[in-house]
Amino acid sequence: MKAGTAGNSLVMSALNACRSRLKAFIVGRTAIREDADDILQEVTWQLMKVEQPVENVAAWLFRAARNEMTDRARKKRELPLSDYYSADEEGFLPEDELAETLFGVPQSPEDEYLSELLWSELEDALSELPEMQREAFEKTELYGYSFKALAEETGSSVQALLSRKHKAVLYLRTRLRNLYDELTEG
Repeated sequence: MKAGTAGNSLVMSALNACRSRLKAFIVGRTAIREDADDILQEVTWQLMKVEQPVENVAAWLFRAARNEMTDRARKKRELPLSDYYSADEEGFLPEDELAETLFGVPQSPEDEYLSELLWSELEDALSELPEMQREAFEKTELYGYSFKALAEETGSSVQALLSRKHKAVLYLRTRLRNLYDELTEG
């Protein structure tokens, strides 16, 4: 069966025939429901892009789903700061306040002082990092580089850059923890 214009309806009918089994297969092997939906959508998209004939669509889909789950499991994921803290009664997370303080427009002299203090401490902590870790963190977090663009610029692999940034994040969390605790207690 070919996933071109003529075979598109045949591919879709084969996909619909095994969709519920495929979804159950994926859901049973992933921890997060949204990941299961993403994997199903990705596999469907991959099937639509196939240009060679697919003899057994169901087998192809299950193999592609298994490969996608394996690829996702291999990727290292950093947890967002919000996973470590819970929102207050108004739904406000500590990371929202921190981002507002660092990147927002100060509304009072206290806000301006706090912003300067945080930036000063962050700059001090960044200066303590090894050069390559600091560069990976600064360019991806502060300057908006993608890992792919930074890899092309530096000649390092994306995986090496991810590792450097991860080490930088772990160091910065530890280094700035006391300051964060002092500011959030008061």
